[in-house]
Amino acid sequence: MKNFKKTTTKQLGELLIEREVINHEQLDLALEYQDKNGGLMGEILVQMKFATEKDIAQALTCQYGFPYLPLANYDIDPEVINSVPESLCRKFCLIPIDKIGKSLTLAMANPLNFQATEDVELITGCTVQIFVSTTSEIKQSIDKYYSKTG
Repeated sequence: MKNFKKTTTKQLGELLIEREVINHEQLDLALEYQDKNGGLMGEILVQMKFATEKDIAQALTCQYGFPYLPLANYDIDPEVINSVPESLCRKFCLIPIDKIGKSLTLAMANPLNFQATEDVELITGCTVQIFVSTTSEIKQSIDKYYSKTG
């Protein structure tokens, strides 16, 4: 099991406060919601409309050092798309974006999902490199590229 090392000890909420995306009161409300209902802090903040998906993705890049990749203008080779099944992409909200030799680059909404990266590595036989993107961008790309191949 891979263990990603934080590049900062700050929690997601603290980073968003520093970046003036949210305030302390909004973080307290989100933490209260999380205590009662569970879930990922980033998703809760987006759901409560305190932050955007892009805010969360960029904070994750700061927190863990994963690069952020906006997918809107990115062109993905059909051969790369075909390397990972659509069902896996939808299940884990990820999309393959590039492949060089035995190195496969993925864009993921949750870069800390170890199960997702292990499954992709098992299916493709490749080592996975991770970029962060928003859930919406990844879903749009899955719809765009897998409708062409299916």
